Amino acid sequence: MSSVVLGLAAQAAPVDAAPLTAHDLALVNRITWGASPAAVADIQKLGAERWLARQLHPASTDHLPPEAQAEIDALTVSRTPLAALVVQMDAQNKAANQITDPDQKKAAQQAYNQAFNDLSRQAATRSLLRDLYSPDQLKEQMTWFWFNHFNVYQAKRDIRAMVGDYEDQAIRPHALGRFRDLLEATLRHPAMLRYLDNDQNSVGHINENYAREIMELHTLGVGAGYTQKDVQELARILTGVGVDLSPNPPNLKPAYLGLYVREGLFEFNPNRHDFGDKVFLGHTIRGSGFGEVEQALDILARDPATAHHISLQLATYFMGDDPPAPLVARMSDAFRRSDGDIAQVLGVLFHSLEFDASLGRKFKDPAHYVVSGVRLAYDDRVILNTGPIQGWLNRLAEGVYNHETPDGYSMVAAAWDGPGQLATRFEIARQIGSGSAGLFRPDVKGAADQPAFPQIQNALYFGGLSQTLGAPTRLALSQAASPQDWNTLFLSSPEFMRR
Repeated sequence: MSSVVLGLAAQAAPVDAAPLTAHDLALVNRITWGASPAAVADIQKLGAERWLARQLHPASTDHLPPEAQAEIDALTVSRTPLAALVVQMDAQNKAANQITDPDQKKAAQQAYNQAFNDLSRQAATRSLLRDLYSPDQLKEQMTWFWFNHFNVYQAKRDIRAMVGDYEDQAIRPHALGRFRDLLEATLRHPAMLRYLDNDQNSVGHINENYAREIMELHTLGVGAGYTQKDVQELARILTGVGVDLSPNPPNLKPAYLGLYVREGLFEFNPNRHDFGDKVFLGHTIRGSGFGEVEQALDILARDPATAHHISLQLATYFMGDDPPAPLVARMSDAFRRSDGDIAQVLGVLFHSLEFDASLGRKFKDPAHYVVSGVRLAYDDRVILNTGPIQGWLNRLAEGVYNHETPDGYSMVAAAWDGPGQLATRFEIARQIGSGSAGLFRPDVKGAADQPAFPQIQNALYFGGLSQTLGAPTRLALSQAASPQDWNTLFLSSPEFMRR
Protein backbone atom coordinates (compact mmCIF):
# COMPACT_ATOMS: atom_id res chain seq x y z
CA MET A 1 0.00 0.00 0.00
CA SER A 2 1.37 3.43 -0.90
CA SER A 3 2.33 6.00 1.72
CA VAL A 4 -0.48 8.17 0.36
CA VAL A 5 -3.02 5.55 1.42
CA LEU A 6 -1.34 4.77 4.72
CA GLY A 7 -1.42 8.41 5.68
CA LEU A 8 -5.22 8.43 5.61
CA ALA A 9 -5.97 4.89 6.76
CA ALA A 10 -6.80 6.02 10.28
CA GLN A 11 -10.01 7.71 9.12
CA ALA A 12 -13.11 5.87 10.33
CA ALA A 13 -16.88 6.02 10.18
CA PRO A 14 -18.75 7.79 13.00
CA VAL A 15 -18.80 5.79 16.22
CA ASP A 16 -22.63 5.56 16.35
CA ALA A 17 -23.00 4.36 12.75
CA ALA A 18 -23.98 0.78 11.96
CA PRO A 19 -21.38 -1.27 10.08
CA LEU A 20 -21.50 -0.66 6.34
CA THR A 21 -22.43 -3.87 4.53
CA ALA A 22 -21.44 -4.61 0.95
CA HIS A 23 -25.13 -4.78 0.02
CA ASP A 24 -25.90 -1.37 1.52
CA LEU A 25 -22.96 0.21 -0.30
CA ALA A 26 -24.05 -1.36 -3.59
CA LEU A 27 -27.64 -0.22 -2.98
CA VAL A 28 -26.53 3.37 -2.40
CA ASN A 29 -24.44 3.26 -5.58
CA ARG A 30 -27.44 2.13 -7.60
CA ILE A 31 -30.26 4.20 -6.10
CA THR A 32 -28.30 7.46 -5.86
CA TRP A 33 -26.18 9.37 -8.35
CA GLY A 34 -23.16 7.71 -6.75
CA ALA A 35 -21.97 6.76 -3.29
CA SER A 36 -20.70 9.60 -1.14
CA PRO A 37 -19.81 9.76 2.56
CA ALA A 38 -23.04 11.66 3.29
CA ALA A 39 -25.26 9.17 1.44
CA VAL A 40 -23.62 6.19 3.11
CA ALA A 41 -23.99 7.84 6.52
CA ASP A 42 -27.74 8.11 5.84
CA ILE A 43 -28.21 4.41 5.08
CA GLN A 44 -26.06 3.46 8.09
CA LYS A 45 -28.20 5.65 10.33
CA LEU A 46 -31.61 4.57 9.02
CA GLY A 47 -31.00 1.03 7.86
CA ALA A 48 -31.56 -0.09 4.29
CA GLU A 49 -35.34 -0.52 4.44
CA ARG A 50 -36.14 2.85 6.06
CA TRP A 51 -33.62 4.57 3.81
CA LEU A 52 -35.19 3.06 0.71
CA ALA A 53 -38.69 3.99 1.89
CA ARG A 54 -37.59 7.63 2.26
CA GLN A 55 -36.14 7.57 -1.24
CA LEU A 56 -39.38 6.18 -2.69
CA HIS A 57 -41.51 8.66 -0.76
CA PRO A 58 -39.42 11.82 -0.28
CA ALA A 59 -40.51 14.90 1.62
CA SER A 60 -42.51 17.43 -0.37
CA THR A 61 -39.85 20.13 0.02
CA ASP A 62 -36.22 20.16 -1.06
CA HIS A 63 -33.47 20.15 1.54
CA LEU A 64 -30.37 21.06 -0.40
CA PRO A 65 -27.30 22.49 1.31
CA PRO A 66 -27.84 26.26 1.73
CA GLU A 67 -24.98 27.07 -0.64
CA ALA A 68 -26.47 24.93 -3.41
CA GLN A 69 -29.95 26.32 -2.88
CA ALA A 70 -28.58 29.87 -3.00
CA GLU A 71 -26.95 29.14 -6.36
CA ILE A 72 -30.24 27.78 -7.70
CA ASP A 73 -32.30 30.66 -6.34
CA ALA A 74 -30.03 33.22 -8.01
CA LEU A 75 -30.63 31.79 -11.51
CA THR A 76 -32.88 33.66 -13.94
CA VAL A 77 -34.68 30.40 -14.79
CA SER A 78 -35.56 30.04 -11.09
CA ARG A 79 -36.73 33.62 -10.61
CA THR A 80 -38.63 34.31 -13.85
CA PRO A 81 -41.91 32.56 -14.78
CA LEU A 82 -41.85 30.57 -18.01
CA ALA A 83 -44.36 32.75 -19.89
CA ALA A 84 -42.47 35.96 -19.10
CA LEU A 85 -39.17 34.40 -20.09
CA VAL A 86 -40.41 33.07 -23.44
CA VAL A 87 -42.27 36.26 -24.35
CA GLN A 88 -39.22 38.32 -23.44
CA MET A 89 -36.94 36.20 -25.64
CA ASP A 90 -39.45 36.30 -28.50
CA ALA A 91 -39.55 40.09 -28.31
CA GLN A 92 -35.74 40.26 -28.30
CA ASN A 93 -35.59 38.04 -31.38
CA LYS A 94 -38.16 40.12 -33.27
CA ALA A 95 -36.38 43.35 -32.38
CA ALA A 96 -33.06 41.97 -33.63
CA ASN A 97 -34.58 40.87 -36.92
CA GLN A 98 -36.07 44.31 -37.55
CA ILE A 99 -32.69 46.08 -37.40
CA THR A 100 -31.60 47.20 -40.86
CA ASP A 101 -27.93 47.99 -40.24
CA PRO A 102 -26.05 44.70 -40.96
CA ASP A 103 -23.45 45.06 -38.20
CA GLN A 104 -25.98 46.11 -35.58
CA LYS A 105 -28.31 43.31 -36.63
CA LYS A 106 -25.54 40.73 -36.36
CA ALA A 107 -24.58 41.99 -32.89
CA ALA A 108 -28.21 41.94 -31.74
CA GLN A 109 -28.70 38.39 -33.04
CA GLN A 110 -25.51 37.26 -31.31
CA ALA A 111 -26.72 38.78 -28.05
CA TYR A 112 -30.04 36.99 -28.48
CA ASN A 113 -28.35 33.62 -29.08
CA GLN A 114 -26.03 34.16 -26.13
CA ALA A 115 -28.98 34.92 -23.86
CA PHE A 116 -30.79 31.85 -25.17
CA ASN A 117 -27.77 29.61 -24.55
CA ASP A 118 -27.36 31.04 -21.07
CA LEU A 119 -30.90 30.00 -20.14
CA SER A 120 -30.25 26.38 -21.06
CA ARG A 121 -26.92 26.42 -19.20
CA GLN A 122 -28.71 27.76 -16.13
CA ALA A 123 -31.28 24.98 -16.36
CA ALA A 124 -28.50 22.40 -16.58
CA THR A 125 -26.79 24.00 -13.58
CA ARG A 126 -29.94 23.66 -11.48
CA SER A 127 -30.38 20.06 -12.55
CA LEU A 128 -26.78 19.08 -11.82
CA LEU A 129 -26.70 20.78 -8.42
CA ARG A 130 -29.75 18.76 -7.42
CA ASP A 131 -28.16 15.55 -8.72
CA LEU A 132 -25.03 16.26 -6.72
CA TYR A 133 -26.47 17.40 -3.40
CA SER A 134 -30.15 16.58 -2.96
CA PRO A 135 -30.81 13.98 -0.24
CA ASP A 136 -33.76 12.85 -2.40
CA GLN A 137 -31.43 11.07 -4.79
CA LEU A 138 -33.99 8.68 -6.26
CA LYS A 139 -36.26 11.60 -7.14
CA GLU A 140 -33.39 13.24 -9.02
CA GLN A 141 -32.52 10.00 -10.79
CA MET A 142 -36.14 9.60 -11.83
CA THR A 143 -36.27 13.20 -13.03
CA TRP A 144 -33.36 12.37 -15.35
CA PHE A 145 -35.02 9.12 -16.41
CA TRP A 146 -38.34 10.73 -17.26
CA PHE A 147 -36.77 13.68 -19.05
CA ASN A 148 -34.91 11.14 -21.18
CA HIS A 149 -38.12 9.17 -21.69
CA PHE A 150 -40.11 12.28 -22.65
CA ASN A 151 -37.11 13.83 -24.36
CA VAL A 152 -37.05 17.30 -25.92
CA TYR A 153 -34.06 18.83 -27.72
CA GLN A 154 -33.03 22.24 -26.48
CA ALA A 155 -31.68 23.55 -29.81
CA LYS A 156 -35.02 23.33 -31.64
CA ARG A 157 -36.96 26.58 -32.04
CA ASP A 158 -37.26 28.43 -28.69
CA ILE A 159 -37.01 25.37 -26.43
CA ARG A 160 -33.85 26.68 -24.73
CA ALA A 161 -36.07 29.17 -22.91
CA MET A 162 -38.51 26.39 -21.95
CA VAL A 163 -36.35 23.39 -21.11
CA GLY A 164 -35.65 24.34 -17.50
CA ASP A 165 -39.33 24.80 -16.69
CA TYR A 166 -40.18 21.58 -18.55
CA GLU A 167 -37.86 19.59 -16.29
CA ASP A 168 -38.71 21.52 -13.13
CA GLN A 169 -42.49 21.80 -13.45
CA ALA A 170 -43.72 19.14 -15.88
CA ILE A 171 -41.45 16.24 -14.93
CA ARG A 172 -39.85 16.60 -11.53
CA PRO A 173 -43.06 16.97 -9.41
CA HIS A 174 -44.41 13.72 -10.93
CA ALA A 175 -41.16 11.72 -10.99
CA LEU A 176 -42.39 9.27 -8.33
CA GLY A 177 -46.13 9.84 -8.71
CA ARG A 178 -48.76 8.52 -11.14
CA PHE A 179 -47.70 7.93 -14.72
CA ARG A 180 -51.00 9.30 -16.03
CA ASP A 181 -50.34 12.65 -14.34
CA LEU A 182 -46.83 12.79 -15.74
CA LEU A 183 -48.07 11.97 -19.22
CA GLU A 184 -50.53 14.86 -19.21
CA ALA A 185 -48.03 17.25 -17.64
CA THR A 186 -45.64 16.68 -20.54
CA LEU A 187 -48.47 17.04 -23.04
CA ARG A 188 -49.47 20.39 -21.56
CA HIS A 189 -45.96 21.81 -21.65
CA PRO A 190 -44.98 24.10 -24.56
CA ALA A 191 -41.52 22.52 -24.79
CA MET A 192 -43.03 19.17 -25.81
CA LEU A 193 -45.60 20.74 -28.11
CA ARG A 194 -42.89 22.81 -29.84
CA TYR A 195 -40.46 19.90 -30.06
CA LEU A 196 -42.87 17.44 -31.68
CA ASP A 197 -44.70 20.12 -33.71
CA ASN A 198 -48.15 19.64 -32.24
CA ASP A 199 -48.54 23.42 -32.11
CA GLN A 200 -48.75 23.08 -35.92
CA ASN A 201 -51.41 20.35 -35.77
CA SER A 202 -54.86 21.65 -36.72
CA VAL A 203 -57.98 20.54 -38.53
CA GLY A 204 -57.23 20.39 -42.23
CA HIS A 205 -53.45 20.54 -41.55
CA ILE A 206 -52.75 17.37 -39.61
CA ASN A 207 -49.28 16.85 -38.12
CA GLU A 208 -48.76 13.31 -36.82
CA ASN A 209 -45.35 13.75 -35.15
CA TYR A 210 -46.49 13.94 -31.55
CA ALA A 211 -49.24 11.35 -31.96
CA ARG A 212 -46.74 8.84 -33.32
CA GLU A 213 -44.11 9.41 -30.62
CA ILE A 214 -46.57 9.45 -27.72
CA MET A 215 -47.59 5.92 -28.73
CA GLU A 216 -44.25 4.54 -29.90
CA LEU A 217 -42.00 6.01 -27.20
CA HIS A 218 -44.01 7.51 -24.36
CA THR A 219 -46.64 4.84 -23.73
CA LEU A 220 -47.37 1.64 -25.69
CA GLY A 221 -43.98 0.99 -27.25
CA VAL A 222 -42.97 -0.44 -30.60
CA GLY A 223 -44.84 -3.58 -31.64
CA ALA A 224 -47.78 -3.00 -29.29
CA GLY A 225 -50.34 -3.67 -32.00
CA TYR A 226 -51.51 -0.17 -32.85
CA THR A 227 -51.89 0.81 -36.49
CA GLN A 228 -51.19 3.82 -38.66
CA LYS A 229 -54.91 4.53 -38.47
CA ASP A 230 -54.59 4.83 -34.67
CA VAL A 231 -51.77 7.34 -35.16
CA GLN A 232 -53.96 9.35 -37.51
CA GLU A 233 -56.93 9.27 -35.14
CA LEU A 234 -54.78 10.38 -32.20
CA ALA A 235 -53.39 13.20 -34.32
CA ARG A 236 -56.98 14.31 -35.00
CA ILE A 237 -57.72 14.15 -31.27
CA LEU A 238 -54.69 16.37 -30.62
CA THR A 239 -55.65 19.07 -33.11
CA GLY A 240 -55.84 22.47 -31.46
CA VAL A 241 -53.46 21.51 -28.64
CA GLY A 242 -50.69 24.06 -28.93
CA VAL A 243 -48.82 27.12 -27.72
CA ASP A 244 -49.81 30.79 -27.70
CA LEU A 245 -47.49 33.63 -26.68
CA SER A 246 -50.17 36.28 -27.10
CA PRO A 247 -51.85 37.51 -23.91
CA ASN A 248 -55.15 37.78 -25.76
CA PRO A 249 -57.43 34.81 -26.47
CA PRO A 250 -58.42 34.09 -30.07
CA ASN A 251 -61.75 35.18 -31.51
CA LEU A 252 -64.12 32.30 -30.88
CA LYS A 253 -67.58 31.33 -32.02
CA PRO A 254 -70.13 31.57 -29.20
CA ALA A 255 -70.41 27.77 -29.20
CA TYR A 256 -66.66 27.46 -28.60
CA LEU A 257 -66.30 29.93 -25.74
CA GLY A 258 -66.68 27.28 -23.03
CA LEU A 259 -64.28 24.90 -24.78
CA TYR A 260 -61.23 27.15 -24.86
CA VAL A 261 -58.44 26.11 -22.47
CA ARG A 262 -55.49 28.30 -21.51
CA GLU A 263 -52.83 27.75 -18.87
CA GLY A 264 -49.69 29.85 -19.20
CA LEU A 265 -48.45 29.35 -22.74
CA PHE A 266 -50.45 26.14 -23.19
CA GLU A 267 -53.59 26.49 -25.26
CA PHE A 268 -56.41 24.33 -26.55
CA ASN A 269 -57.98 26.32 -29.35
CA PRO A 270 -61.32 24.88 -30.51
CA ASN A 271 -61.03 26.88 -33.74
CA ARG A 272 -58.17 24.56 -34.69
CA HIS A 273 -59.74 21.31 -33.50
CA ASP A 274 -61.27 18.48 -35.53
CA PHE A 275 -64.63 17.84 -33.86
CA GLY A 276 -65.42 14.73 -35.86
CA ASP A 277 -65.82 11.42 -34.03
CA LYS A 278 -62.74 9.18 -33.82
CA VAL A 279 -62.05 5.48 -33.27
CA PHE A 280 -58.82 5.16 -31.31
CA LEU A 281 -57.41 1.77 -30.26
CA GLY A 282 -60.90 0.30 -30.61
CA HIS A 283 -62.57 3.03 -28.53
CA THR A 284 -65.07 5.46 -30.04
CA ILE A 285 -64.33 9.01 -28.93
CA ARG A 286 -67.03 11.56 -29.68
CA GLY A 287 -65.97 15.01 -30.81
CA SER A 288 -66.12 17.23 -27.72
CA GLY A 289 -62.91 19.26 -27.46
CA PHE A 290 -60.10 18.81 -24.95
CA GLY A 291 -62.06 16.08 -23.20
CA GLU A 292 -61.10 13.86 -26.14
CA VAL A 293 -57.45 14.30 -25.20
CA GLU A 294 -58.18 13.31 -21.61
CA GLN A 295 -59.96 10.16 -22.81
CA ALA A 296 -57.09 9.24 -25.08
CA LEU A 297 -54.55 9.68 -22.30
CA ASP A 298 -56.64 7.48 -20.01
CA ILE A 299 -56.70 4.76 -22.67
CA LEU A 300 -52.95 4.97 -23.27
CA ALA A 301 -51.93 5.11 -19.60
CA ARG A 302 -54.05 2.08 -18.67
CA ASP A 303 -53.17 -0.14 -21.62
CA PRO A 304 -51.26 -3.31 -20.58
CA ALA A 305 -48.70 -2.55 -23.29
CA THR A 306 -47.87 0.72 -21.54
CA ALA A 307 -47.43 -1.05 -18.22
CA HIS A 308 -44.97 -3.46 -19.83
CA HIS A 309 -43.11 -0.81 -21.82
CA ILE A 310 -42.59 1.48 -18.84
CA SER A 311 -41.62 -1.41 -16.56
CA LEU A 312 -39.07 -2.65 -19.07
CA GLN A 313 -37.57 0.83 -19.42
CA LEU A 314 -37.33 1.23 -15.64
CA ALA A 315 -35.74 -2.18 -15.16
CA THR A 316 -33.21 -1.48 -17.92
CA TYR A 317 -32.32 1.89 -16.41
CA PHE A 318 -31.76 0.49 -12.93
CA MET A 319 -30.43 -3.01 -13.73
CA GLY A 320 -28.79 -3.00 -17.13
CA ASP A 321 -29.31 -4.76 -20.44
CA ASP A 322 -32.01 -7.41 -20.85
CA PRO A 323 -33.65 -7.40 -17.40
CA PRO A 324 -35.33 -10.71 -16.45
CA ALA A 325 -38.75 -11.09 -18.05
CA PRO A 326 -40.45 -12.47 -14.89
CA LEU A 327 -39.40 -9.37 -12.94
CA VAL A 328 -40.67 -7.05 -15.69
CA ALA A 329 -43.97 -8.97 -15.62
CA ARG A 330 -44.29 -8.46 -11.84
CA MET A 331 -43.55 -4.76 -12.26
CA SER A 332 -46.17 -4.55 -15.01
CA ASP A 333 -48.73 -6.17 -12.70
CA ALA A 334 -47.92 -3.60 -10.03
CA PHE A 335 -48.27 -0.80 -12.59
CA ARG A 336 -51.76 -1.98 -13.55
CA ARG A 337 -52.93 -2.70 -9.99
CA SER A 338 -51.78 0.70 -8.72
CA ASP A 339 -53.04 2.67 -11.74
CA GLY A 340 -49.50 3.58 -12.72
CA ASP A 341 -48.04 4.46 -9.31
CA ILE A 342 -44.35 4.80 -10.15
CA ALA A 343 -43.10 4.41 -6.57
CA GLN A 344 -44.99 1.13 -6.19
CA VAL A 345 -43.53 -0.23 -9.43
CA LEU A 346 -40.04 0.73 -8.27
CA GLY A 347 -40.71 -0.89 -4.91
CA VAL A 348 -41.31 -4.22 -6.65
CA LEU A 349 -38.07 -3.75 -8.59
CA PHE A 350 -35.90 -2.76 -5.63
CA HIS A 351 -37.15 -5.56 -3.36
CA SER A 352 -36.56 -8.29 -5.93
CA LEU A 353 -33.85 -10.94 -5.79
CA GLU A 354 -33.07 -10.18 -9.42
CA PHE A 355 -32.30 -6.56 -8.55
CA ASP A 356 -30.00 -7.61 -5.69
CA ALA A 357 -28.16 -9.95 -8.04
CA SER A 358 -27.52 -7.10 -10.48
CA LEU A 359 -25.94 -4.71 -7.96
CA GLY A 360 -22.45 -3.58 -8.91
CA ARG A 361 -22.74 -4.89 -12.46
CA LYS A 362 -24.42 -2.11 -14.44
CA PHE A 363 -22.04 -0.06 -16.59
CA LYS A 364 -22.40 3.64 -15.91
CA ASP A 365 -23.60 5.92 -18.67
CA PRO A 366 -21.66 9.23 -18.90
CA ALA A 367 -24.02 11.17 -16.63
CA HIS A 368 -23.71 8.64 -13.81
CA TYR A 369 -19.97 8.36 -14.32
CA VAL A 370 -19.26 12.10 -14.14
CA VAL A 371 -21.73 12.95 -11.36
CA SER A 372 -20.65 10.00 -9.22
CA GLY A 373 -17.02 11.07 -9.59
CA VAL A 374 -17.71 14.59 -8.36
CA ARG A 375 -19.97 13.35 -5.54
CA LEU A 376 -17.28 11.01 -4.25
CA ALA A 377 -14.47 13.55 -4.64
CA TYR A 378 -16.17 16.46 -2.88
CA ASP A 379 -19.14 14.95 -0.97
CA ASP A 380 -21.18 17.86 0.42
CA ARG A 381 -18.69 20.63 -0.38
CA VAL A 382 -20.78 22.55 -2.89
CA ILE A 383 -19.12 23.30 -6.22
CA LEU A 384 -19.40 26.83 -7.57
CA ASN A 385 -19.42 26.14 -11.31
CA THR A 386 -21.09 23.28 -13.16
CA GLY A 387 -19.54 24.39 -16.46
CA PRO A 388 -16.81 21.74 -16.36
CA ILE A 389 -19.40 19.01 -15.74
CA GLN A 390 -21.53 20.22 -18.63
CA GLY A 391 -18.42 20.21 -20.83
CA TRP A 392 -17.46 16.69 -19.78
CA LEU A 393 -20.93 15.39 -20.55
CA ASN A 394 -20.86 17.01 -23.97
CA ARG A 395 -17.48 15.38 -24.68
CA LEU A 396 -18.93 12.03 -23.64
CA ALA A 397 -21.91 12.55 -26.02
CA GLU A 398 -24.55 12.69 -23.26
CA GLY A 399 -24.91 16.43 -22.87
CA VAL A 400 -27.73 17.81 -20.74
CA TYR A 401 -30.81 18.45 -22.96
CA ASN A 402 -28.67 17.66 -26.01
CA HIS A 403 -30.23 14.52 -27.52
CA GLU A 404 -31.69 15.52 -30.86
CA THR A 405 -34.19 12.71 -31.48
CA PRO A 406 -37.26 11.83 -29.36
CA ASP A 407 -35.96 8.42 -28.27
CA GLY A 408 -33.58 9.86 -25.65
CA TYR A 409 -30.13 8.60 -24.75
CA SER A 410 -29.52 4.86 -24.81
CA MET A 411 -29.51 3.01 -21.49
CA VAL A 412 -27.57 -0.07 -22.66
CA ALA A 413 -23.86 -0.57 -22.05
CA ALA A 414 -22.90 -0.99 -25.70
CA ALA A 415 -23.71 2.69 -26.32
CA TRP A 416 -21.07 3.84 -23.84
CA ASP A 417 -18.28 1.25 -23.41
CA GLY A 418 -16.34 1.74 -26.65
CA PRO A 419 -12.57 2.49 -26.70
CA GLY A 420 -13.06 6.17 -27.55
CA GLN A 421 -15.51 6.66 -24.70
CA LEU A 422 -13.17 4.98 -22.20
CA ALA A 423 -10.20 7.07 -23.34
CA THR A 424 -12.20 10.24 -22.79
CA ARG A 425 -13.30 9.01 -19.37
CA PHE A 426 -9.64 8.56 -18.41
CA GLU A 427 -8.94 12.17 -19.36
CA ILE A 428 -11.91 13.35 -17.30
CA ALA A 429 -10.82 11.15 -14.37
CA ARG A 430 -7.46 12.93 -14.47
CA GLN A 431 -9.16 16.33 -14.42
CA ILE A 432 -11.42 15.42 -11.49
CA GLY A 433 -8.65 13.65 -9.62
CA SER A 434 -5.87 16.19 -10.06
CA GLY A 435 -7.51 19.33 -8.66
CA SER A 436 -10.62 21.42 -8.66
CA ALA A 437 -10.80 21.47 -12.51
CA GLY A 438 -12.66 24.79 -12.43
CA LEU A 439 -15.49 23.42 -10.29
CA PHE A 440 -14.67 25.95 -7.58
CA ARG A 441 -14.14 28.92 -9.85
CA PRO A 442 -17.31 31.07 -9.59
CA ASP A 443 -19.09 31.43 -12.91
CA VAL A 444 -18.22 35.13 -13.09
CA LYS A 445 -15.77 36.66 -15.53
CA GLY A 446 -12.36 37.11 -13.94
CA ALA A 447 -13.18 35.11 -10.79
CA ALA A 448 -10.32 33.20 -9.20
CA ASP A 449 -10.38 29.45 -8.65
CA GLN A 450 -10.84 28.70 -4.95
CA PRO A 451 -8.52 26.12 -3.36
CA ALA A 452 -9.96 22.59 -3.43
CA PHE A 453 -8.59 19.07 -3.72
CA PRO A 454 -10.62 15.89 -4.21
CA GLN A 455 -10.77 13.64 -1.16
CA ILE A 456 -11.37 10.17 -2.59
CA GLN A 457 -9.18 8.31 -0.08
CA ASN A 458 -11.67 9.02 2.67
CA ALA A 459 -13.45 7.02 5.36
CA LEU A 460 -15.89 5.67 2.77
CA TYR A 461 -13.02 4.31 0.70
CA PHE A 462 -11.34 2.56 3.64
CA GLY A 463 -14.65 1.46 5.16
CA GLY A 464 -16.22 -0.04 2.04
CA LEU A 465 -15.09 0.96 -1.44
CA SER A 466 -11.64 -0.59 -1.09
CA GLN A 467 -13.24 -3.98 -0.50
CA THR A 468 -14.95 -3.86 -3.91
CA LEU A 469 -11.68 -3.64 -5.82
CA GLY A 470 -10.13 -6.52 -7.71
CA ALA A 471 -6.46 -7.49 -7.52
CA PRO A 472 -5.40 -5.65 -10.71
CA THR A 473 -6.89 -2.38 -9.48
CA ARG A 474 -5.35 -2.79 -6.04
CA LEU A 475 -1.95 -3.37 -7.64
CA ALA A 476 -2.28 -0.32 -9.88
CA LEU A 477 -3.28 1.88 -6.94
CA SER A 478 -0.39 0.65 -4.83
CA GLN A 479 2.01 1.87 -7.50
CA ALA A 480 0.54 5.39 -7.78
CA ALA A 481 3.28 8.00 -7.60
CA SER A 482 1.09 10.80 -6.22
CA PRO A 483 -2.36 11.48 -4.80
CA GLN A 484 -3.36 12.86 -8.22
CA ASP A 485 -2.32 9.65 -9.98
CA TRP A 486 -4.07 7.54 -7.33
CA ASN A 487 -7.31 9.47 -7.80
CA THR A 488 -7.09 9.17 -11.58
CA LEU A 489 -6.48 5.43 -11.45
CA PHE A 490 -9.36 4.89 -9.02
CA LEU A 491 -11.86 6.97 -11.04
CA SER A 492 -10.90 5.18 -14.24
CA SER A 493 -10.91 1.69 -12.71
CA PRO A 494 -13.33 -0.97 -13.98
CA GLU A 495 -14.96 -1.10 -10.54
CA PHE A 496 -15.78 2.63 -10.54
CA MET A 497 -17.23 2.33 -14.05
CA ARG A 498 -19.98 0.10 -12.65
CA ARG A 499 -22.78 0.69 -10.21
